[in-house]
Amino acid sequence: MQLFHAPGKTHASFDDEHLVAYAGLEPVMRLAERCDLGGLIDEHVAIADRLGVNAAAKISSIVAGMAAGADSIADLDALRHGGMDKLFDGIRAPSTLGSFLRSLKWGNVRQIEKVSRMLVARLAARTPLLAGAGTVAFLDVDSMQKRTYGYAKQGSGFGHTKIQGKSVLVRGLNVLASTLSTPLAAPVITGTRLRGGKAGSARGAESFVAESISAARAVGATGILLVRGDSAFYAAGVIAACRRAGARFSVTAKMDPKIKAAIAAIDGDAWQPIEYPNAIFDEQAGCWVPDAEIAETRYTAFASKNGRAVTARLIVRRVKRLNPQAAGGQDELFSSYRYHAVFTDSPFHLVQAEEQHRDHAIVEQVFADLVCGPLAHLPSGDFAANAAWLTCAAITHNLLRATGCLAGPVHARARGATLRRRLVAVPARLARHGHGHITLHLPRHWRWQAAWMNVFDAVHDPPPAQAA
Repeated sequence: MQLFHAPGKTHASFDDEHLVAYAGLEPVMRLAERCDLGGLIDEHVAIADRLGVNAAAKISSIVAGMAAGADSIADLDALRHGGMDKLFDGIRAPSTLGSFLRSLKWGNVRQIEKVSRMLVARLAARTPLLAGAGTVAFLDVDSMQKRTYGYAKQGSGFGHTKIQGKSVLVRGLNVLASTLSTPLAAPVITGTRLRGGKAGSARGAESFVAESISAARAVGATGILLVRGDSAFYAAGVIAACRRAGARFSVTAKMDPKIKAAIAAIDGDAWQPIEYPNAIFDEQAGCWVPDAEIAETRYTAFASKNGRAVTARLIVRRVKRLNPQAAGGQDELFSSYRYHAVFTDSPFHLVQAEEQHRDHAIVEQVFADLVCGPLAHLPSGDFAANAAWLTCAAITHNLLRATGCLAGPVHARARGATLRRRLVAVPARLARHGHGHITLHLPRHWRWQAAWMNVFDAVHDPPPAQAA
């Protein structure tokens, strides 16, 4: 590609009042309006501080800014340009939105979290957001240590996280989140909670899991609901919360002496080989693993806790330890293995249950999506403001996911960054005509024109029939 005009004959001027850079925000926020996001906020969010007035307009502005790619409070100013005031009413300045976030209390954050859960249920009712949720759905719970810099962030502290397979201490705040997915649908966020940086993964997990299961049922997960988690959530309270709510569980078991004894008691003939369609990288061994063996046994967990003992399946995967000196002629005398145990009451057969548990890693894709978007920063020094920012990021994620489902099958599973680039960050020129009519003139030959129009047509009333 080569520039057509010479430098001396090329000019630029920021003077067009009818041009917008994010025309895709119109159908996205129209979808939010159809689900009555503003009404939910007015009904459930009550802020005592005088800076908390017009909460619906301010939270909607934050969500719209995030959908356009804002990852800080200052970036929300991207909404105030060109003809945006002709498309939207109530856009607030970043300084106003920052003051609003800092006026929130923890109770207000919990109210916004409730709005987020109710909104995702309405999105699922209006769009094909979670196809197949009535048959089987997976609720994944995990935590992430979000790095912060400096000492001004309220609640920040050093917590464990993994970087390139190694556990390290990182200063930041801890994000607890739950996602809901099906074999046919990409994950949506059903719950978020911000904790101090020193908080363990399982802190408050019992109540959070119960809350997330209720949200999943409201979204339409009326069939088999399997709650998946890593070893941090191998706790009696988490399992009890699943059972009280009628959900199944699949949790990585901690390799304590009792688990090791149960694994050692498995008969040698019970192991059956499995082959992975694609080799899996084993972080502990530092190599790619093309196959493994699995077996299962019955196991009673939490027997020492009064009234909380649970008997279920213990599914074990073992991978042969490779001798790094075998190439030099030092062959092993006998095979040795590394074991990975899963405690579950999954109704599926052994191979399928073990494979489904490994798919718990899908929650990491959601974390990566958030970090690549609105959660690139926790923008405030105030803890409640950052917690509200996290919840708004979850609302934005679900809104974009629903938009992608309306756009078509390709965008239904696309990342948030892809949806923003293809469907939101589309320039358009506004033209008024008739009685209150407005037309968005978008770029000709836009590669994703059909997908954009699918969303636009889905969220707007059909045009009135013309007389013959």
